[in-house]
Amino acid sequence: MPIFSAYDGTDLAYHVFGEGAPLVCLPGGPMQDSVYLGELGGLSTHRQLIVLDLRGTGRSATPKDSASYRCDRLVEDVEALREYVGLARMDLLAHSAGANLAVLYVTRHPERSNKLALITPSTMAVGIAPTGETRRAVARLRKGEPWFATAFPSLEAITAGKATNDDWAAIAPFFYGRWDTAAQAHQAAEDEQRNKEAADAFGAEGAFDPDTTRAALARFNAPVLLLAGEVDVGAPPGTVAEFAELLPNAKLVVQPEAGHFPWLDDADRFVAATATFFG
Repeated sequence: MPIFSAYDGTDLAYHVFGEGAPLVCLPGGPMQDSVYLGELGGLSTHRQLIVLDLRGTGRSATPKDSASYRCDRLVEDVEALREYVGLARMDLLAHSAGANLAVLYVTRHPERSNKLALITPSTMAVGIAPTGETRRAVARLRKGEPWFATAFPSLEAITAGKATNDDWAAIAPFFYGRWDTAAQAHQAAEDEQRNKEAADAFGAEGAFDPDTTRAALARFNAPVLLLAGEVDVGAPPGTVAEFAELLPNAKLVVQPEAGHFPWLDDADRFVAATATFFG
């Protein structure tokens, strides 16, 4: 497990899987231990995955300044990784909340960026927010599932701003294409892998300037893949499509019957889409 030093002296770790052309991967959460990504369903058989543990997560050190967890300040950690591994330009893949970091990186360092893949992306950085009805419409696609009758009222409570901790736990099945033993184990592990202090700071005031980011993305001509899960209430396909419209060279893929972690729901389909995009 290699270690390198960030701009402020914080030791950061990354993990390497596979061989071939490097692909830098950023986890979501926000501020989740990157272990949940695994090898992205076998994408490591096509590209060498360089998976960053964001500061304060996984094997990376906790910084002295907790304000450095803010998303815009994490950009220079990604740049330090690029320099450390010796890439003049890099392909970048980001999942969920990590998409915000990736977008801020490519708009600050477009000359260092090749292709970009945003997997079930969060849209905070560009000022797009899925509506409650959008999420509920996607959720209704699962009405034949045995857990639906319990989970859907909790989703309604969350979208109405009346959520309890029990409601958040109840909607977990909506994030997976199949709520099977593997998905339940994945979800249980995720709950233990997030740095909650860092997650709170990630989107703190000043982290995002959507108008500026949108303007910069309009000038970003590199190829961008946006991959949505058909049944993902976290990043509904319609919201991801709206995101894609901001980019001049974007390709939108909606993976059938996939949730927020599409490499778990259908690894072959996910790897085919991403490996073909990166070439």
